[in-house]
Amino acid sequence: MSDDTGIVRLGEEGRLSGAVIHAGTIYLAGQVADDPSLDAEAQTADILRQIDALLAEAGSDKRHLLTVQIFLADLADFAAMNRAWDAWLDPRHKPARATVQARLADPAWRVEITGIAALPALPLPRPSTGFA
Repeated sequence: MSDDTGIVRLGEEGRLSGAVIHAGTIYLAGQVADDPSLDAEAQTADILRQIDALLAEAGSDKRHLLTVQIFLADLADFAAMNRAWDAWLDPRHKPARATVQARLADPAWRVEITGIAALPALPLPRPSTGFA
């Protein structure tokens, strides 16, 4: 949804938007796994699929992520989370990243991820090289 503020809100739910776009920047809400019974690696993979979908809806992709914050309920899941992250990450376009331990709102959630991405720049028009 867009309004006269120039702000676009995607994936609106009761209390939040899944993503908000303003001035060429995409702000992602904290994403959690759809199935909290999964282990940390599978939850992370599910969350990263959700992030891909939100970025695509916004007109961007993971190559344009600027920064990512990962919240783990237990730092013992760090290696499992990184396995899913490494399988998903484009190694030529690594965002800045922080990972911290945090008590998440639902005890079944092992991972929550949020981030900020850029909208891709529009290609510049090419100058005419031919004669009429």
